[in-house]
Amino acid sequence: MAQFAGGITGVLLAQAALGMLIAHPSVNYVVTVPGPGGPTVAFLAEVIISFGLMLVVLIASNTRNLARFTGLFAGLLVATYITVEAPISGMSMNPARTFGSALSAHVWTALWVYFTAPILGMLLAAESYLRLKGAREVFCAKLHHHNDKRCIFRCRYQQLVSSEA
Repeated sequence: MAQFAGGITGVLLAQAALGMLIAHPSVNYVVTVPGPGGPTVAFLAEVIISFGLMLVVLIASNTRNLARFTGLFAGLLVATYITVEAPISGMSMNPARTFGSALSAHVWTALWVYFTAPILGMLLAAESYLRLKGAREVFCAKLHHHNDKRCIFRCRYQQLVSSEA
């Protein structure tokens, strides 16, 4: 719910700062809609990019020498997706962001794609990782352990760090 509130608030703040520029037809509240291939192609593209991102995060965050670069890998992958994949599906991967723009623009075109495909892609990636690596290779879902914040997951990060030392 917090992400949905943030998505809506973000668009409203952009509207307050930019005025009607954000409503201009070339921007249209940055609403996410399928590209020329339509909803089916957009759905497949969203599943693929969500799968890819989740798999990269799982592999990097559970590999001792890569864990500290997980955020960098994810950021580079998202930047690549924005550049390459956005024309196909609009590049969402986040239902809350998509909803925030759709609400302000009153554009609900194929919204189901952006609520189902990212979840399906990420679940498929998690299941694939478990089947390939096994549950013993999942150390933690937290991206950053080098701080004073406690981990809310069943954290085995210290085991990862000490086992490969």
